[in-house]
Amino acid sequence: MSARILIIDDDLDTLRLVGLMLQRQGYQISAATNAQQGLDKAFDEDPDLILLDVMMPDIDGYETARRLRANPSTKETPILMFTAKSQASDRTRGFEVGVNDYLSKPTHPSELQARVKALLEQAGKEKNDRAAMPKSDNRGFVVGLIGARGGLGTTTIALNLAAGLQARLRSDVILAETLPGRGALALELGLDASYGLTDLLSRTKPADITPGSVRAALQQRSSSVKVLLASDRPRDMNLIGQNANYRTIVSTLSELARFVILDLGASLQPFTQALLPYCDELFVVLEGNPNAVVTAKALIEDLQAFGAPDQNIHAILNNRILSDSLPLTSQVQEKLGRAIVAALSPAPDLFLQATRLQSPIVLSQAGSLTARQFNKLIDFIIEREALPR
Repeated sequence: MSARILIIDDDLDTLRLVGLMLQRQGYQISAATNAQQGLDKAFDEDPDLILLDVMMPDIDGYETARRLRANPSTKETPILMFTAKSQASDRTRGFEVGVNDYLSKPTHPSELQARVKALLEQAGKEKNDRAAMPKSDNRGFVVGLIGARGGLGTTTIALNLAAGLQARLRSDVILAETLPGRGALALELGLDASYGLTDLLSRTKPADITPGSVRAALQQRSSSVKVLLASDRPRDMNLIGQNANYRTIVSTLSELARFVILDLGASLQPFTQALLPYCDELFVVLEGNPNAVVTAKALIEDLQAFGAPDQNIHAILNNRILSDSLPLTSQVQEKLGRAIVAALSPAPDLFLQATRLQSPIVLSQAGSLTARQFNKLIDFIIEREALPR
């Protein structure tokens, strides 16, 4: 799939000419005529490279670069500063705020094309290097996803992250439901209904939960992700207080795979606090409407009160409904008081088609914008896994 380039420049002639030239080279082009529009597009569209002007009326290019580097979703995105400012001090300032390359206008098209190609190739090499980095110990990397409330698509996000990680790294990945009686993954993946989680939670004592019994409880379709399925029988909800068993299950799962993705359900469950120490990263899923932001902020505060490190808590914005009234990602970040590491654009038809195909979007619709957004989040998780623990 061709790389996507975002051009941020208030000069319409530059947008038109440069955009057309790069489009002829096979790149997908997105354009913004001011810095704020550019920031919003960068956070929402996850471009592979950003072409950035300096002299703009609302926010200059240097401040724009600072904001891009401060956001986890764009902190590694290559930035080529393309501007009429050609003094050595201008170039120095550009590199100080985090741009990868600096090119003065006017320039020959072939030079611009060569710089763009070099930056994209270098970014691809660095991504592969990060993915190949070994873990710091034998324990897998545990990622917990929790919805600010129900109905936010947390399970679907967890499924796409797990499938994307497995496809990218060819490493063992386990996706685990944690709410007995509310299983949804079996239908999503076309698997037989399972009582794997229910069986493990029903064991008399944690010592009865062995690596062998956990392996036996996992299901797998073809060569894809292994899954620990929850039952769909409401009566099994009485097991949500089995904290000791929950701890043993997750601890054992982390010994069986490089990545474990936990679907922790919505809001705080009786077992949430027991599982927090096992989660290397936590992702809170929210919508952009004001009430959802307030709920998400309160949830994050509670997670912190339960002992989850602030630096390990991240926010995912999942705008599921097409609406002009939804706030911009930058506005949600401001109200939430923390960066949005991934913003998923509304794509109801795409998700419906994925359900019909019984295959996650990252696999069945790999060329879509939504898949690109998931892959950006996968990049972030791989980077976090590489950090010392």
